[in-house]
Amino acid sequence: MDRLNQPKRIFWRNMLSRTLLVLVTVTLIVWALPHNERQRYKYDVGKPWMYGSFIAKFDFPVYKTDATIKAQEDSLLETYQPYYNYDKQVETKMVSRFLADYRNGIPGLSSLYVKLIADRLHKLYQQGIMGTPEYNEIYRDSTTEVRVVLGNKAQSIRLSEFYSTLSAYEQLFADDIIAQQRPLLQRCNLNNYIEPNLIYDKSRSETERNDLLSSIPPASGMVMSGQKVIDRGDIVDEYTYRVLDSFEREMERRSATDSEMMVMLIGQIVFVALLVTLFTIYLGLFRHDYFAKPRSIAMLYTLITLFPVLVSLMVSHNFLSVYILPLAMAPMFVRVFMDSRTAFVCHVTMVLICTAAVRYQYEFIIIQLVAGLVAIYSLRELTRRAQVFRTALFVTLASALVYVAMQMMQSNDLSLVDTDMYYHLVVNGIFLLLCYPLMYVVEKMFGFVSSVTLFELSNTNRGLLRDLSEVAPGTFQHSITVGNLAAEIANKIGANSLLVRTGALYHDIGKMEDPVFFTENQAGVNPHDNMSYIESARIVMRHVTEGVRMAEKANLPAFIRDFILTHHGRGVTKYFYIKYKNEHPDINVDVTQFQYPGPNPFTREQAILMIADGVEAASRSLSEYTEESISELVNRIIDGDVAEGFFKECPITFRDLALAKLVLIERLKSIYHTRISYPEAKK
Repeated sequence: MDRLNQPKRIFWRNMLSRTLLVLVTVTLIVWALPHNERQRYKYDVGKPWMYGSFIAKFDFPVYKTDATIKAQEDSLLETYQPYYNYDKQVETKMVSRFLADYRNGIPGLSSLYVKLIADRLHKLYQQGIMGTPEYNEIYRDSTTEVRVVLGNKAQSIRLSEFYSTLSAYEQLFADDIIAQQRPLLQRCNLNNYIEPNLIYDKSRSETERNDLLSSIPPASGMVMSGQKVIDRGDIVDEYTYRVLDSFEREMERRSATDSEMMVMLIGQIVFVALLVTLFTIYLGLFRHDYFAKPRSIAMLYTLITLFPVLVSLMVSHNFLSVYILPLAMAPMFVRVFMDSRTAFVCHVTMVLICTAAVRYQYEFIIIQLVAGLVAIYSLRELTRRAQVFRTALFVTLASALVYVAMQMMQSNDLSLVDTDMYYHLVVNGIFLLLCYPLMYVVEKMFGFVSSVTLFELSNTNRGLLRDLSEVAPGTFQHSITVGNLAAEIANKIGANSLLVRTGALYHDIGKMEDPVFFTENQAGVNPHDNMSYIESARIVMRHVTEGVRMAEKANLPAFIRDFILTHHGRGVTKYFYIKYKNEHPDINVDVTQFQYPGPNPFTREQAILMIADGVEAASRSLSEYTEESISELVNRIIDGDVAEGFFKECPITFRDLALAKLVLIERLKSIYHTRISYPEAKK
């Protein structure tokens, strides 16, 4: 009964986990979406209205443009008169200081000049003095006036009747008698006794200025509720543009009610949930194996969540343009680590979710879909930096081209094209170049292995592979040969050749612990001759566990350890097992003493490695290399593996095995072909 209920439990457990996954994704995205944004439209003067009939739902004013208001303000400010207070204390202070400083007279001049200059200073202060920068700032022409406050009254006086501190100093020497002694008087630095006595009254002036500007009405008309503003296909003119802009400004000013906010929130939840659910259904129908790989699901739903959240935050905080965000990076990652079909569906889902946050959905969808398609088509695998640069360049050019095409369809005037968009798309392309270094982050976060990492691991001049070539050169050559054979089989049956070749290079690294116990490293002496079969089997089998230990110590990826563990599967060391059994016919032999720890291969690449390793090792024992002997060996090894059930847990097919046999036979024939015997020269 328990066995009958198990499929049901698995089904409901899967349904629950997928439902939770959808709920978490939808919650995070909806939380980040802007909830206070009203409906926004895209429109430009001289272009057709792309939406349905626009009818006002409430009364709103038609606001003037900023340029119109600025022109009216400038015109009105020409009549503006700032306020200044007349400070009598400045004259008393400055003249008293001058008389005190020169009470003994000015050196080289008679005492008459002290009295004369003091009198001139008195007349200047009576006329009124302003600071020079301030004077120059407000002076427009000879008719410019200011209001001077005397007591409780303010009187408008022309600015030309006053002095600046600079003109006051020059006026001081306008007297003929003083001017004659200018060289001597300049040593006295009379500027120290000229200060402004007309002081700017900031409070009154700003109040007057604000009152003046507030008299300008911000609107020049009204749109009544129910009034049609524009219909689909109509050309947007200057007035209509102002009406539409006024509507958006009024919408921003009006605060949404609780019911409106609730309706918007429900709409966002339904919209996002529908798209995420459709993506989950796609995975369940066409890529259900991904649900068995937590790292695949984690990466897919992280990308679908991350980019809409970033777009929402940029829109909510009005931070830069969403077009600089490299959304095409998501399908690039999915294409490299998974497949192109899933990359496209993931990208479409992500872009459509982002439209819940952006304002101009039509343009955004078209540009991002084109960018994603170009990224998927141009990047099949990531092995070189040049590939990322090429993809980024193609994405930028395609996005710019489709944007120009859209503008040409909407308007025949290219001068109206927004040139800032090109800068945004260029920045987007530059950010796409970060895909190469971010690949390492994605690998570490989700446990994937990229082609770049496989190439780095295949470098035989570093790490464990270099140690293997020095400590166990025979094993090293065996690993290279097995890697080449396995890669050819993988190419023939459509498996990952780079992955299986990398695994083959590392599958026997455990032999470095005791290299002389393996025939490929022996030079005439076989230490197994003086050992029991059980002990010999234990030492031979130990190269699997030692290899795993070395891989973990070197922090190699998990797939390397999987290749090490599965390249013998749950097989036995047949040589020692049969020898022991023949010598002890009356004993019930415990096969586990001669059995590798396993497990059996569970991927096609691991099965290929087991086949190539077994065939290559066995081929060294052939007494003669003929087509018949090689074919018989290959068929015997592979058929024996099938018969022992090594491939029951991996998705390799009989067709794959047949192709593998053909590849191995042809390759071994070319490796062990008969060479020509060269004749010796006669003496």
